Amino acid sequence: MMRQPIYGKADTVVVLDFETTGLSPTEGDRAIEIGAVLIENGEVTDRFQQLMNPGRRISRFIEQYTGITNHMLRDAPPCEQVMQNFAEFIGDYDMVAHNASFDRRFLNAEFDRIDCGYSGQFACSMLAARRIYQEAPNHKLQSLVRYKNIQNNGVFHRALADAEMTAHLWLTMVHEITEQYDIASVPFSLMQKLGKTAKSSVQNYLTRFSQDVDQSGKFSSGGSGLG
Repeated sequence: MMRQPIYGKADTVVVLDFETTGLSPTEGDRAIEIGAVLIENGEVTDRFQQLMNPGRRISRFIEQYTGITNHMLRDAPPCEQVMQNFAEFIGDYDMVAHNASFDRRFLNAEFDRIDCGYSGQFACSMLAARRIYQEAPNHKLQSLVRYKNIQNNGVFHRALADAEMTAHLWLTMVHEITEQYDIASVPFSLMQKLGKTAKSSVQNYLTRFSQDVDQSGKFSSGGSGLG
């Protein structure tokens, strides 16, 4: 049964992360693990994690980088089976990833292989963090987790662990926007737009946005047009 999301809310999304054989599906690289966290109204309500067999051996570098070994993948289900299950998990929810262009390429490539699509949109937590935390040392996930003192178990480059930390980072950013700019409910479209806003214009953009919405969080007639 497909999930029924609450559309358009930044605190109601699926946060996902892939581990892969390499950097580019157009060069033949495949997914080897997916992890995802479902957030509904700011609370984690479900998780998805699965290793998947790409149909060939992975390099020693990938084994060392991810901790995922060829032995672990040998008996894992094929990518096609895992991605079919993942399509049911995400339903129509909007999605978030850290460096979303990477994860979106692999999601599209793996879904294309099973003739599957999705209706949700993507936002990038890394692009948003570059605007919100401009003073951070850098905007890698591990660095931002330390910078914002986000609780973690020290595991990185495994899909579910990275998805969990990205989810907490995302909710931290959404919460800080609501508090600082007195926005009752942050729309997903705001976070998408924020990731494309010039860094020097972020404060003015969020201030203007907060003035263009009424107390219920809905857009006023003279709003910013983010819809």
